Amino acid sequence: MLSRRDFLKAAAVAGSAGYSKTVHSLTSRRQDSSGFFGVHPFIENHPEAVFIIKTNVDRKDNSEAKYQAGFDLARSVIVPRSEEDGGVPISNLIPVKPNLTCRGKWDSKWTEEDTKGVVSDADFVEGIIDGMKELGIDGSQFFIREVNCPEDFEIDGFGDPFNNGEGGVAGRTGAELRDMTDEIGVINEEDVVWSDVPGGYYFSKIPHLAPVNAPDTWLLNIAKLKAHGMGVTQSVKNLQGTVVHNYQRFGSGYRWIDMEPEHQNPNGFMDIITSYRKNKEVIPRWDKSGQSFDSGLGMETWAHMSVDNHSVLKTGLNIVEAIFSRDGNGFVRGPGENGLSQEFLTNFIILGMNPFYVDNIGHWLAAHEPGNFGLFHIAQQRGMIDTFNPHEIPVYEWMPDGTAVQTPLEEFERTPLVTYYLRRNYKGQTEDEYHLCDEPFDYPSISVKDKITEPKAIVLNQNFPNPFNPFTSIEYAIPGDGNVQLEIYNAAGQVVDVLVNGYQRSGSHMAVWNTNNYSSGVYFYRLSFGSYSELKKMTLLK
Repeated sequence: MLSRRDFLKAAAVAGSAGYSKTVHSLTSRRQDSSGFFGVHPFIENHPEAVFIIKTNVDRKDNSEAKYQAGFDLARSVIVPRSEEDGGVPISNLIPVKPNLTCRGKWDSKWTEEDTKGVVSDADFVEGIIDGMKELGIDGSQFFIREVNCPEDFEIDGFGDPFNNGEGGVAGRTGAELRDMTDEIGVINEEDVVWSDVPGGYYFSKIPHLAPVNAPDTWLLNIAKLKAHGMGVTQSVKNLQGTVVHNYQRFGSGYRWIDMEPEHQNPNGFMDIITSYRKNKEVIPRWDKSGQSFDSGLGMETWAHMSVDNHSVLKTGLNIVEAIFSRDGNGFVRGPGENGLSQEFLTNFIILGMNPFYVDNIGHWLAAHEPGNFGLFHIAQQRGMIDTFNPHEIPVYEWMPDGTAVQTPLEEFERTPLVTYYLRRNYKGQTEDEYHLCDEPFDYPSISVKDKITEPKAIVLNQNFPNPFNPFTSIEYAIPGDGNVQLEIYNAAGQVVDVLVNGYQRSGSHMAVWNTNNYSSGVYFYRLSFGSYSELKKMTLLK
């Protein structure tokens, strides 16, 4: 404990260097006075990291529990911000992209209930929208977007797209949901947002469903954890469905889709084949011949189209709903009884700023080795990520109180989700149609542009928000493993709480102080690590 003299000296320094901006007290979620929101600063400031939230849903038809999981996520992760720290105006439009894949007209032996779990859970999505509405965002500012199969939206729980979203999430929240399946040349140009693709391998221009990628919008990507022909389809593939028909047909193989020539990279075929000839020597299964979707060259094409898309998309947050997950072919068929895919109550949510890192960890949690998938190799080659080794990606468990706890991957339970991705049934090999790509991958043998680096110095950030009520978060970073202590002092120099006291790994960390039992006033927080000690000032305003 600090002596009274040392405390007063440190407090004077902390006070002179303290938070000087005028910030309104966080007394509720609605911030009419500031009018801005955003992702929690700890998440936004660490785009190299992936965050996992454990949920506690007892069965997949527990609508209340799934809704609550989405609502709690929104309240904890999407928070009031200020204009000064880069907050998004609450007047912005919010395109929401759940995974609303086509289910098709399946065999009568499969019921509607059998096929319902192939999409992002509607109750969970509704919870997120309602949680964000607490910020002062009106329901009419949300736009649920999907280019494929509007005839399935109502069955999926999102509402009738031909009747103002009635009967589902859209109707209850006020979000817009409608049929947007017309192709370029037919679709109303007001429903299209064009984006140039500098350096695109396949595209030179991509059309998105308005208001996706329009100015003054904030895109919320809510994918589903499930196996697919691309591996484990999640954040990256989900946003394929924001692209206007026919341009969204990324999985058509090594050929031009039905699109205007001026929207293609004129050297696209040569760029892709050149890349493929190099990659097939290092990417597992890339030696599968052919030009269709189910070939190394076909997957190379799909990966470059996906990277083209993400190189221009401005996404606010990427979420993968894995309250329950699904194996098989991404739709209905799979290795289960009667040829149906199987569902698993996995009870977690994955999120982060970078969709490729999010999906990398999702592949690992689905019991696959991410280095076996070409999407991550190509994303690294094109500068979207710095590593595809899951053990080099910082992973945090986001706790119910909003604390981010850096956690080794091995502490999370893995659920094998078998896929039909590039089945090894060639060159004398035999493999089950549905399989894991879990062969060990030699990551050190693949050079990377720049590995994610550890902090080089101790950093103690100003708490967020400040002033605050009743919660505030404190971020700090340590350059090595060791014992950390984070204490809270009152103005008299007395320790009133200890947030951290123990061994922590190198990297960035965050603690949350719950002040329900404390009165308004000036407080200080002190970080100790080895011989280092620093004190900062904060204000509780009730």
